[in-house]
Amino acid sequence: MNNKLGLVSVSFRELTPFQIIDLMKSVGISVVEWGSDVHAPCKEDLQLKEIAEYQKKNGIECSSYGTYFRAGVTPIEELESYINAAKILGTDVLRIWCGDKDSEKYPPEEKKSLFENCRKLAAIAEENDVILCCECHSWSYTNTLASTLELMKAVNSKNFKMYWQPNQFKDFATNLEYAEKIAEYTVNIHVFNWQGENKLPLIEARDEWREYLKKFSGNENLLLEFMPDGKPQSLETEYKSLLEIVGE
Repeated sequence: MNNKLGLVSVSFRELTPFQIIDLMKSVGISVVEWGSDVHAPCKEDLQLKEIAEYQKKNGIECSSYGTYFRAGVTPIEELESYINAAKILGTDVLRIWCGDKDSEKYPPEEKKSLFENCRKLAAIAEENDVILCCECHSWSYTNTLASTLELMKAVNSKNFKMYWQPNQFKDFATNLEYAEKIAEYTVNIHVFNWQGENKLPLIEARDEWREYLKKFSGNENLLLEFMPDGKPQSLETEYKSLLEIVGE
């Protein structure tokens, strides 16, 4: 595997970006996805530059910019500021969301409009040499494997891809099939162990995660998202569990 292992900053919304970098460095993590909601707001260029400078000083690489831009909801013209922010942080990968409700709740005309919006976003991404990746999540158009494959094929762009993560409300077999069939479109993977609303230690899902990762190329960023108890002190243990899963 050539996966890079990292952290999603929204795991610790209560910490500053600089505290997160210090925490990452203390446990040996060198890859981060910055969230746009708290830690790295777009349009705050000075703050973004300070983060970029501090991460460079500490040997931290930004894998991706975790935005809350929603295709079909957020005005298209706002994408430019997110792209600018991503480039300041040193990444060409932006996480976005596709729509604001499950795929089955989209009537035909609204779905058609959403897909057209996504194609326009993909064209902007191509012009700016960045990759937009849709979050794999309920309450968005990517809530099912079928809808996600439909979306990827409809947009059909190397600049419009996917994240993947298991759905904590689905069984292992369903998640495994999703992983296998979405792998060719996947850039980053959010790593956690949830069962329904319960956050559990990652090590308890070691075998499941090893099976999931067999479905992917081995080049994706594996990004820890949220701790079982929400505490920064648990990052070291969760990171060691991820290292064990990937065999390092």
